[in-house]
Amino acid sequence: MAQSVESGPVAAATTNQTMQLPHRVLGKTGVRVPVLGYGSAPGGIGMDDNEAVSLCHMAIDHGVTFIDTAPGYGRAHLQLGQVMASRRDEVFLVTKTPADDADEALSMLEKGLRDLQTDHVDLVYVHSMGNRDVDRVLASDGALEGLREARRRGWTRFIGVTAHNAPWRTARVLQEADIDVVMLAMNIADRYTYNFENEVLPLAREQNVGVAAMKVYGGALGMKYDKPALSALAAHGPHDHEAALRYALGLPGVGTAVVGVFSESELVQNVEWARRIRPLDGVDSLAAERVGRKVAADWGPHYGAVE
Repeated sequence: MAQSVESGPVAAATTNQTMQLPHRVLGKTGVRVPVLGYGSAPGGIGMDDNEAVSLCHMAIDHGVTFIDTAPGYGRAHLQLGQVMASRRDEVFLVTKTPADDADEALSMLEKGLRDLQTDHVDLVYVHSMGNRDVDRVLASDGALEGLREARRRGWTRFIGVTAHNAPWRTARVLQEADIDVVMLAMNIADRYTYNFENEVLPLAREQNVGVAAMKVYGGALGMKYDKPALSALAAHGPHDHEAALRYALGLPGVGTAVVGVFSESELVQNVEWARRIRPLDGVDSLAAERVGRKVAADWGPHYGAVE
């Protein structure tokens, strides 16, 4: 099977499927979320609306109620709006604002809420800190202040940032701002390139900031979501994807791993792995380390600059 790519209050579990998916507390939010999150980039960019809507419904039916999206994911907001119209109370809904300034962040979120057919999300991030002006984001009229205003208005319950590269920027946010959740690119290979595991994760744990892992299989090959595609890890070779998921979810403080899928079969496979999740043992950990070092050497800084 071609492995998928990654890429957001959860109602009480009411089905056997939901009960079978482990949940964890997402840091200081205090909310219990499933260990597997649904990434909407493949649906929004690479699927027609009917397929994407159906797949999201399937994910929720399987207990994957952490739904992650962003305004840059093609038609994802509009597709998810069709789902949220009837299932908003069942999910923890997450979106993002690729903005440096407060007004821009608020404007993006306001439009996103309309498209998502809801009056609030549970969590909104400043998107991709590696591409942001960290001074502007942290300024008194910066994007994080915009998200604080959104929280005061009731548009979101929690705020945070995401990061694929340049971990020092996210570390600085954690040192200077009060946020609830971070979403970090962490996998068996990029630990040797970007090293969010040592540069950012300890700061998040000290502050009880919730952590969502992304790109646990390396993301889409070439970061392209316009058609069903192998993950970067699958494209590199016949590597063990379940071990990669175990690695990400075994990192201290990680509450959930967000994975994008293009099909029901990919969804079901990831759900199966998540249901039986356990930390890597000594032998598996050493194997993942060997594979990760080799893959990292081949990938290099594929999300952008390290510094």
